Amino acid sequence: MDGSGGNGRSRSSNTTQAWPVSAVPASWTAPAASWQGIAPRLAASPWWRGVAAVSAGALPALAFPAPSLWWLAYVALVPWMLLARSAPTPRRAALDGWLGGLGFMLSVHHWLLPSLHVFTVVIAALLGALWAPWGRLVRRLLGGTPTRGQAAAALVAVPSAWLMVELVRSWQGLGGPWGLIGSSQWQVQPALRVASVGGVWLVSLLVVTVNTAITVLLVARSARTPAVAGLLVTATVTTVSWAWAPRPEPDGPVRVAVVQPGPIGGADSGEKRFDREEELTRGLAGRGVDLVVWGESSVGFDFSQRPDLARRIAALSREVGADILVNVDARRVSPGGAPGIFKSSVLVGPDGLTGQRYDKMRLVPFGEYIPARALLGWATSVGKAAGEDRVSGTRQVVMDTRSARDSDLRIGPLVCFESAFPDMTRRLTRDGAQVLLAQSSTSTFQHSWAPEQHASLAAVRAAETGRPMVHATLTGVSAVYGPDGSRVGPWLGTSASAARVYEVPTAHGTTLYVRFGDWPVHAAVTVLALLGASEAVRQFRRRTAAPHVRPARTAHASPARPWH
Repeated sequence: MDGSGGNGRSRSSNTTQAWPVSAVPASWTAPAASWQGIAPRLAASPWWRGVAAVSAGALPALAFPAPSLWWLAYVALVPWMLLARSAPTPRRAALDGWLGGLGFMLSVHHWLLPSLHVFTVVIAALLGALWAPWGRLVRRLLGGTPTRGQAAAALVAVPSAWLMVELVRSWQGLGGPWGLIGSSQWQVQPALRVASVGGVWLVSLLVVTVNTAITVLLVARSARTPAVAGLLVTATVTTVSWAWAPRPEPDGPVRVAVVQPGPIGGADSGEKRFDREEELTRGLAGRGVDLVVWGESSVGFDFSQRPDLARRIAALSREVGADILVNVDARRVSPGGAPGIFKSSVLVGPDGLTGQRYDKMRLVPFGEYIPARALLGWATSVGKAAGEDRVSGTRQVVMDTRSARDSDLRIGPLVCFESAFPDMTRRLTRDGAQVLLAQSSTSTFQHSWAPEQHASLAAVRAAETGRPMVHATLTGVSAVYGPDGSRVGPWLGTSASAARVYEVPTAHGTTLYVRFGDWPVHAAVTVLALLGASEAVRQFRRRTAAPHVRPARTAHASPARPWH
């Protein structure tokens, strides 16, 4: 606790002594005395502290869809940081960081519980451990009464350490970059402008910096200057990004149709879904669309086994006057000769298959394959984990389409949660994609926060790259965003079964993020490296400055060393 807390208690004590004891009703003093006895016990209880840490870590999830309380992200980490800084020991601070990380991962991914059951908690606990060093760092820099130097160090080190956690857990094998704190700002235009400069990473840095500054303002009056400076730097970066960051130059719009068949079940759901998609696509004839996009797993049969389906789609393309991008989820023989299940974006034109195909590269852990199946294969017995590993593709593809206006349109397809990876859309943009596309299906999680969370990611990817992005799903939410990340037209919700045409604005030019990549991550690594070096030097100086005291020799034995 800082000195101001002690002073507050002293004033309260003096005020109470001014009242004669006999003048205070017993009904007033009894509850107060009872609470004074309970509160310290609750604070000292490791169980209640653990519950508080999990709850504090879960709070930021409300900033994401569906609640989408974006403003909460700027204060949601404060309770967690206050708890970690008050830990009695560094080990307890690390535990507070771990339990908070467990709460955060579990709340952001709670919609996985019906599919993975208890394994969701196991995964959340494993990933939550990434926040243990972060919690310890918060205590190291903000514990007790921080000095101005400690506060200034915290304002750069704490956000940098948070970013390292986000970077590590963004590895595809650990679940990918779902729930990055910067992604919660998907509908805030100033934040999207910041994303065009440094990607979602820079937005995350600024959000955590604001949380850190507020924490400093609450716990250290003497360190208010660095805290206010941190807030001013955040505001300045946002303002400069808004005013001077390069903006992609607008081109003419293209008309993209999204076909969403809606939930279809039953033993022959694959055939029924295809029939519904065919019906909806036929209704687009005469509307001058440039491209038609179906969702993930929209075709459940390999075209080599069902050439009739390829002919039906080609007939639709001729009728509508535009190429159709479908997604095939089926078993086929790979180029190497081994059979396997692929998820592939396939472009079909008026003359049939165009030969342009993209095989999904980054598969969903446990949903589409099980990491270290020999060790973790038991997950299939407690949930709906993948019974067979899908086969991943080897490279990204930019496709050339022919529209109803006989103009070329270059598209960059992604499949499902690949839209969460900033590097993939950046690569497609550098390779010349004019429109980014994500074919998705969240039908398993239809009545959860997952569909809206997934659809919101496309807004951040569009802002980062300066390219419009189309998010097309089987069962909703389908959405389209312009080159600045702003929404184009209404969403197709989870109850919709429809085909909707969007006037998608295109643009050319390069954002700073596409040009320079993940530079905020490199800056964060540099900050932490300098902090580590400074700490090492400080420890070395402390050891060398301490006087060397020779052990005392005694003539007689002592209880501690009876043999002397």
